[in-house]
Amino acid sequence: MSSYHLDHLQYLETEAIHAMREVAAEFDRPCLMFTGGKDSICLVRLAEKAFHPSHIPMPFLNIDTGHHFPELNEFRDRRAKEVGAKLIIRHVEDAIKNGVAVPRPGEISRNQLQIPTLLAAIDEFQFDCNIGGGRRDEEKARAKERFFSPRNSFGRWDEKNQRPEIWNLYNARINPTENMRVFPLSNWTEMDVWEYIKQEKLEVPSIYFGHKRKCVRRRGQWLPVTDLLPPKEKEEVKELKVRVRTIGDIISTGMIESTADSVDDIIAEIAAARVTERGSRADDKASEAAMEDRKKEGYF
Repeated sequence: MSSYHLDHLQYLETEAIHAMREVAAEFDRPCLMFTGGKDSICLVRLAEKAFHPSHIPMPFLNIDTGHHFPELNEFRDRRAKEVGAKLIIRHVEDAIKNGVAVPRPGEISRNQLQIPTLLAAIDEFQFDCNIGGGRRDEEKARAKERFFSPRNSFGRWDEKNQRPEIWNLYNARINPTENMRVFPLSNWTEMDVWEYIKQEKLEVPSIYFGHKRKCVRRRGQWLPVTDLLPPKEKEEVKELKVRVRTIGDIISTGMIESTADSVDDIIAEIAAARVTERGSRADDKASEAAMEDRKKEGYF
């Protein structure tokens, strides 16, 4: 009598595909959050497999801060077109003009302003479920998430209102005006993501690989010099070969020195790393509770 054995990546893939199919079965108006980053790239491949030979039966949604890396936006638009998905983009800049998002005095980063922009988009299109690429290994707030994570009528997350998930049985029930966030990659690690990218031969934006960029050193990390983040007086600008591990607002995304020019090189770097990938995000370093506070307000 033979048994069918799944290796580690096959098990994670099967688990994620199951979650996606549950979304398609249980919700009327789901969407997939697509940034063009490595996690959402994996989500798209999983969605392709989950619904093959049909097209992906949900639109892609992206909240554009206006502070994105140009390489990321180019990849986002091209990849959505390749898979034939409808890409909905809502801009923080428009939300500010319309009074939906209100910057705080002196606030430069737009990460916080993604929250009202996202909630407005959910309301505009009446999305009842948003699929995202959050993983529990990223940081402590995301470690508290379930695969299916309900949000109340105000888009808020309550860490104490997390439903039991036994034997991959998911409770998808929500009341009118509520919303569900679903995280098929919950049990994946950064290493798993890159192993899957290698296995599936997935293209990723060029900024994930080592490239020359002018940077300044702030708060123990290298930040890219841009028009949005010019060097301060007497601040030394260095041209280094760097790459990103995680991508966010261009003014808060830290770069790591790296000569990695292949997925195999990146996997080797991660294996030797002693700092988490979000350890290079200035917005997370500013406060240990930063992510959890944003999540409670409606952030992904």
